[in-house]
Amino acid sequence: MSRRRGLNFNKRRGQSRVLTLATILFLMALTIAPPIKNYFTQRAQISALKSQVESNNAALEQARKDLLMWRDPEFIKSQARERLHFILPGERQYIVTDSEGQYTQESGTTVANKIPDGQPWYARMIASITETQNQ
Repeated sequence: MSRRRGLNFNKRRGQSRVLTLATILFLMALTIAPPIKNYFTQRAQISALKSQVESNNAALEQARKDLLMWRDPEFIKSQARERLHFILPGERQYIVTDSEGQYTQESGTTVANKIPDGQPWYARMIASITETQNQ
């Protein structure tokens, strides 16, 4: 009988060691988990900030290129013609829209050719409006 009790005692002692080891590992995991979580969170933030810096640098480089383009007088003149429809003295410009109100380059030449020359500007404007409404 004493043998059985000894074996039983060793069995309980082995179970208590496993339970103690599991408890220690669990407490270590609870202790280490928040710093590890913070580490990975901060690494993700650093990565996001690096990509933001890269995109900002790319935008800055594009803005520098645009600034150099805007310093060229010919570029400014071409942009004024395209965006603001400016013309030089002595030139004529016709802006024609299609039935949906969209400007089309090819329709501008057909209406401009149909308007008779030698009339006052207001008569030409009225002819241009009626021509676009008929199309």
